[in-house]
Amino acid sequence: MVNITSSINIHRPVTQVFDFISSPVNDFEWQHGTLASGRLSKGAIALGDSFRSVGHLMGRRMVSTYEVTEYVPNREYGFRTLTGPLVSRTLFTLESKLGKTRIRIVTKARTEDGSSITDRKLEKYMQRDLKDNLAILKTVLEE
Repeated sequence: MVNITSSINIHRPVTQVFDFISSPVNDFEWQHGTLASGRLSKGAIALGDSFRSVGHLMGRRMVSTYEVTEYVPNREYGFRTLTGPLVSRTLFTLESKLGKTRIRIVTKARTEDGSSITDRKLEKYMQRDLKDNLAILKTVLEE
């Protein structure tokens, strides 16, 4: 099992950051390797909603379906895989301070498809990607 944690300060109000990260259609704008992502559920976002993401990880094409497991507006957003080559859980926590937002991401993952990817290799790759993704998110939202 791989455990990844990273955080960053974004100079934008917490509502703007939360709305952006909790909308899967925005994922391709800031998540390295994501080609397309979108909600499968209708209406307002809520616990139990699902979304699908198409992308690549370590040179392999991935199509994964996720379920929203945490949804506290402007504070927490989390999801877990329902289908795909990785079994994962991700939680975003947000905190507002003096007009900026502190965002922390924790991801736990493991391969499920019997691939030759070791936990160590996956952890190194995912940690680098997460750090890069947060830098992109900061740039996108602060422009």
